[in-house]
Amino acid sequence: MSYLQLAYLHLATVLPAFILGTYLMLRRKGTEAHKLLGKFYLLLMFSTAVVTLFMKAQVGPRFLGHFGLIHLLSLNVMYGIPVAYFAAKNGNVKVHKANMIGMYVFGLILAGSLALLPGRLLHKWLFG
Repeated sequence: MSYLQLAYLHLATVLPAFILGTYLMLRRKGTEAHKLLGKFYLLLMFSTAVVTLFMKAQVGPRFLGHFGLIHLLSLNVMYGIPVAYFAAKNGNVKVHKANMIGMYVFGLILAGSLALLPGRLLHKWLFG
């Protein structure tokens, strides 16, 4: 799969994750709808994190000729998903909340902001 195809796949998972994540952050917690949409959100976040691991770093230092510092955010999301899920299952709201907020802030807000930096594909698409 080409880098461009991966970028489109990434956008196809991260944009709905951002919309759904924002909705979940603003709405009442613990409802059946929250639980169902939360599972879908975690699936989207996991999918987008996996896709990014196949995308070669375009800016900054590279490790193993492929991975950049931004890939650490993907690994953080992949770690946080099962932690948040099982915390919710076990009634540990504090751990669940902390992981979900962290995933949203670092995995979506921070990573999305970094994607807008010069030299990144999204920056080129939006700003020429």
